[in-house]
Amino acid sequence: MFTLTENEISNLEKLKNKEILITGGSGFVGTWLTQLLLYLNDTYNFNITLYLIARQLTCNLEALIDSRKDIIFIKNDIRNIREFPKDIAYIIHAASSPDNRIYMSNPIESMNIISDGTKNTMENALLLEKLEKIVHLSSGQIYGSLDSHNITENDFGKLNCNSISAIYPEAKRYAETLVNAYRSLHKLPVVQVRPFSFIGPFMSLNKPWAVNSFIRDVLKTKNIRILGNGKPVRSYMYPTDMAVWILTMLLYGKSGASYNLGSDVGISLEEVAIKIKNIVGNDVSIEILNMNDSCSEFVPNIDYVRHELDLDITVNIDDTLKKSIQWFEKNLL
Repeated sequence: MFTLTENEISNLEKLKNKEILITGGSGFVGTWLTQLLLYLNDTYNFNITLYLIARQLTCNLEALIDSRKDIIFIKNDIRNIREFPKDIAYIIHAASSPDNRIYMSNPIESMNIISDGTKNTMENALLLEKLEKIVHLSSGQIYGSLDSHNITENDFGKLNCNSISAIYPEAKRYAETLVNAYRSLHKLPVVQVRPFSFIGPFMSLNKPWAVNSFIRDVLKTKNIRILGNGKPVRSYMYPTDMAVWILTMLLYGKSGASYNLGSDVGISLEEVAIKIKNIVGNDVSIEILNMNDSCSEFVPNIDYVRHELDLDITVNIDDTLKKSIQWFEKNLL
């Protein structure tokens, strides 16, 4: 699943013999980080002890946790945790979901999970004598309405507080500000990471994002339905890159800095559908319903990440879609 270069392995060696805690540990990001950290243990004898905090244990991780001694699963809401294990060196705070169905159906609870969960994570981190670094997973959505395929870490657009769709990005903006307050007041070493869009194994195809729907529908019905005009532009990062980037940001990111996490190769939804059709077969049909005329763009600029952390995309969009479809065909059908 992972093929790391000698340089990547060398860069990650600072994790050897460390205790690492991931909040939201059973989610998509937490699952991939777990896969990578266990790979480092099994293949390169990193001897990492991994703590995962989550309210529920997903089937993706259940078998691993039952069979291994290097993972400790803590079933709890991050807001209710009173003390982290005392020897934690690194924290990755990833305890929230970008699924808009969740925060639009239960907006107050969703904002509370993000705000209070982040506050409690920082409070517990203050008690750790061996703490070296924290990564706070924010969101690319905090940039607001920029409609750009070149969003840098210093670009910010508008958010309409009167719209329910602002629930998640506004809560994430607050969380970033709160984290920076802890860094300023208590000198906590925290790096902000702003994820964009991903597709790959262990992700649910029932998530309300276009590429997920395209893959689900083409595998079940051989028909891709594009609700809009197919012109919105997104980018997609494969999760092996995502996991390596997060760990690199954890180790080498500057405290107080913010980094985009995603691919800078933009592609329209219609182009994504065509690529999926070419992978699955010519008998696939594509239907553009034109129910809206959106031409929005949401693609990060990753020049800062390239320059500061020497990171780049290693899995292109064609391989990302091909690997994802192959996994979903094998595991979900």
